[in-house]
Amino acid sequence: MKKFSTLVLIALMLASTGLEALASSHREAPQITHSPKVDGTDLYAFRSYETGRDGFITIIANYDPLQDAYGGPNYFTLDENALYDIKIDTDGDAIEELTFRFEFSNTLLDGLGQTLEIGNETVPIALVNVDSFTAADESNRSRSSTYTIERITGRAFRTRGGSLRPRNGSFVTDADGEIDFAMPEANIGNKSITDYAAYADTFIHDITIPGCDTAGKAFVGQRKEGFQVNLGEIFDLVNTLPTGAVDAEASDTADKNITSLALEIPTECLIESDDQPIIGVWTTASIPAREIRRNIPTFLRPVIGSSRSYTQVSRLGMALVNEVVIGLPDKDAFNASQPRNDTDFLTYVTNPTIPAILEALFGVSAPTNFPRTDLIEAFLTGVSGLNQPEGVTASEMLRLNTSTDLTASGSQNKLGVIAGDNAGYPNGRRPGDDVVDITLRVAMGVLQTTTDTAASKDLAYTDGADNNEDQFDTTFPYLLDPLPGSPN
Repeated sequence: MKKFSTLVLIALMLASTGLEALASSHREAPQITHSPKVDGTDLYAFRSYETGRDGFITIIANYDPLQDAYGGPNYFTLDENALYDIKIDTDGDAIEELTFRFEFSNTLLDGLGQTLEIGNETVPIALVNVDSFTAADESNRSRSSTYTIERITGRAFRTRGGSLRPRNGSFVTDADGEIDFAMPEANIGNKSITDYAAYADTFIHDITIPGCDTAGKAFVGQRKEGFQVNLGEIFDLVNTLPTGAVDAEASDTADKNITSLALEIPTECLIESDDQPIIGVWTTASIPAREIRRNIPTFLRPVIGSSRSYTQVSRLGMALVNEVVIGLPDKDAFNASQPRNDTDFLTYVTNPTIPAILEALFGVSAPTNFPRTDLIEAFLTGVSGLNQPEGVTASEMLRLNTSTDLTASGSQNKLGVIAGDNAGYPNGRRPGDDVVDITLRVAMGVLQTTTDTAASKDLAYTDGADNNEDQFDTTFPYLLDPLPGSPN
């Protein structure tokens, strides 16, 4: 009895760390909590299921977690000094062959933003806007945000003296050949932006991608958080029934927004050939290795200068890896790492802690066949015969077979591959895929066929927060318009 009590105590301690960030990648490592603007939270990659767009791949990288809609007056902009990369491995060697790099700029309109004449003085206001505005008429808006997208072939960084320095590529342009794309303002509220849906739609840009004959699309801006998870109960030592109803509780992220970097790219522009249709996708954010802040900062010049060498501080491919697979001592190291070096973290995959935790807390039977080769397929190589490239180098990224028949809107199964819907997670990831329930079931052995598989591997493990395709749009950029700061 004493031995079992000790095991339970250890499991409870592990649950308070290994499960402490069971949002797809929200605040998942100690250091990233200092820099929320570069905290990558979710990554989606799937064949576009918007009518008439099945020849395209949609990739969405979300950043800046847990945004409260009313979080003004300084709403949620991205870091002007950071590099936000979507990286793509086209041959399975764990090294990017293609990168789409986003860089951002935030400016005050007319140099001061909106002003008022107070007495004999012209005084800048403290708010984003002085009256309502639209995309066509921003005269009442104080600031604007723009971004560029650079297409880089080969390695996205070169190394000099141990530091990372960015490589140059070719810029994605709009129909007029311009490289600067406008972003919508956050959803301040219905009085400031009376029809946010129509407003945001004007920021969906047709893009010309270097080396690609067909135009794509881009959108960057605030969206409603699409990742559904029972956060509070998970934090509280898994204070929910993991074998209960899949929709027993409301998602704790249902009232949050997020910032999305969304691309729709012609499939032929992402693959090497029809004989190799499988791509691996991951997203990173990197910040200057050194930065000198001004003693008296201004909006336009908060820093004196920064180095052109960078430190990677965020990394995300498969959902939940750094949250529930990588141990607390190595979470920051994983965020700074490259897929080609993932053997450094192999033990976390082959000998996972989550099944042992669930066994100790709830009396279910965890798989005992180690090393867990089924998890190597799920997280590191892709599933054999589905999305595993020939000669693949084991490495963590979101792998998508771009030739898999898509499942039309209205027919998708939120459990993806384990429910027979091969167009879903972990063959890429659609917004409606319930990655929490899928990951729990895979961790408990649902993909195993060996004789020593746990008897409870086929239980319907869940966090109780439902995630399905009905919670999303059926057109690009798929994630819903953000919640307004003022709904009145």
